[in-house]
Amino acid sequence: MIIATAGHVDHGKTTLLECLTGVNADRLPEEKKRGMTIDLGYAYWPQPDGRILGFIDVPGHEKFLANMLAGIGGIDRALLVVACDDGVMAQTLEHLAILALTGKPALTVALTKADKVDEARIEQVKAEVAQVLEEQRWAEVTLFVTAATGGVGIDALRAHLSQLPERSHPEKKRFRLAIDRAFTVKGAGLVVTGTALSGDVRVGDSLWLTGADTPVRVRGLHAQNQATESACAGQRIALNIAGNVQKAELQRGDWLLSASPSQPASERVIVELETHVALTQWQPVHIYHAARHITGRVSLLENSLAELVLDTPLWLVDGDRLVLRDISARTTLAGGRVVSTTPPRRGKRRRPYLDWLAALSEAPDDAQALDTWLQRGAVSLAEFAWARQLTPAGLENLLSERPGLLKASEHILSQEVAADWQHTLLQALTRYHEQHDDQPGPGRERLRRMALPSENEGLVLELIERLRQQGELESRQGWLHLPGHQPGFSGEQLALWLQVEALFGDAPWWVRDLARETGQDEQRMRQLLRLAAQQGLITAIVKDRYYRRQSILAFADLIRSLDQERGSTCAADFRDRLGTGRKLAIQILEYFDRIGFTRRRGNDHVLRDSRLFEH
Repeated sequence: MIIATAGHVDHGKTTLLECLTGVNADRLPEEKKRGMTIDLGYAYWPQPDGRILGFIDVPGHEKFLANMLAGIGGIDRALLVVACDDGVMAQTLEHLAILALTGKPALTVALTKADKVDEARIEQVKAEVAQVLEEQRWAEVTLFVTAATGGVGIDALRAHLSQLPERSHPEKKRFRLAIDRAFTVKGAGLVVTGTALSGDVRVGDSLWLTGADTPVRVRGLHAQNQATESACAGQRIALNIAGNVQKAELQRGDWLLSASPSQPASERVIVELETHVALTQWQPVHIYHAARHITGRVSLLENSLAELVLDTPLWLVDGDRLVLRDISARTTLAGGRVVSTTPPRRGKRRRPYLDWLAALSEAPDDAQALDTWLQRGAVSLAEFAWARQLTPAGLENLLSERPGLLKASEHILSQEVAADWQHTLLQALTRYHEQHDDQPGPGRERLRRMALPSENEGLVLELIERLRQQGELESRQGWLHLPGHQPGFSGEQLALWLQVEALFGDAPWWVRDLARETGQDEQRMRQLLRLAAQQGLITAIVKDRYYRRQSILAFADLIRSLDQERGSTCAADFRDRLGTGRKLAIQILEYFDRIGFTRRRGNDHVLRDSRLFEH
């Protein structure tokens, strides 16, 4: 468990922690000299049952608020410290506001320095604190009156903290830790520390370091200040890492991840805001996330939804908490919860998208989030797994609960959207037949581009195949058409085709030769033969040179026979079996290579897909 202190400067946070744990969390010489916490301090308190409570001592002075914000990511509980001689002060309110905007963790209040005031003053401060907590709607807050001198109230506070239940963390999540310190240890090497926000890690694991954009290996672990073989979310962790990285390459706010990110760092993000003051369109702000602090601008959308345009990309995922302060970094303006890390460039204010965002913001878990994602169309599994930080096992469990999903090319589609897409495909094919009644139909790729050009290619092609298997469309020689559609010649074209068809025997014809033979224009003849080829009556082995379909089937049978006899076909054998010239034999064999029936291997042609040209 991680407990963060909060409160005004010089209200005795560090002293109280030392009384509770025996550890002085002021680790920097400057902190000890000045008597105030400047950077994050840590103290650990082992329990008889083997648990270890970890305390983060965050700075109380306004000048060091960025460090305070870095300390509250991933905490289980907050310990608000208020000195009886001062009462509720500016940073008391500021820290409470920030805690409220970052998930409102469970809260315990400790009144310190009770030995410096009388009982009336203690009751007055109790009333002040109760009023503030009521105004900010903090529920079930336990309050203790303490004094470091003499240990007043310390045992009662100890007993309260030691029996607090651990906060549960979602299972099957990726390991994710924001680095807030990096240093080297003689004989061990580079060590980084932070609070694990999700997942678990073991000695020997390979992790991805975002700042250096490189893999690293975990050589050793400390969790809650104890050496261990494994650690998990909700613990304060120190990792001894090895890899092609130096301490100088790291900075506070870099991430250690269980795998290399499948998405780039976010430059724009949709958030749900909880505001303390009214924000204006494109207002510049300071943005705090985990251990990172950047600037950006706010683009208001609707109700509590807004888009943040970040000056520096952040490694964000759904549900992450942000704090926004004014551009002078003096006033806390709002808290934000990430709703989507992949907003579209256009259309963010259109009603369907805003309604979808509102539904997504209310999704209580990964299952509901997936259902909401599926409402918009195809879902990239890599993108969804990253957004929700799901492990492969976690993603697989989620998908196993939805057996009806269509899956292709690492994308999924709901049955409802799949039905809409199929309807769109059939409508596009119907329009094509109406506009090109003399054509056999488009190919698969052309139908995809006509009907659903911006959707995932693999899913659309899978749906086309489903429609073919269901008999809702048919395929003839690779051309798609609706059942019953019969492309044909016009009356004039049919009369000419009957004349041309009578000339076709076992030998091929060139377009120019047929045009000369029949006394027709060459271009008109070219169009006629192309239409006949689309109907499967003839086949072009090279441009403008055609065989009748029966000849092509006979050639395919010959290739199968030669392949069975000698394992391949060569131009010489093929020529001899056909009794034709070498040049024509090569043209025929190269045609079969082009369509995938055979493949070239040196001077031979090896059967590749014998299913083609089956009778």
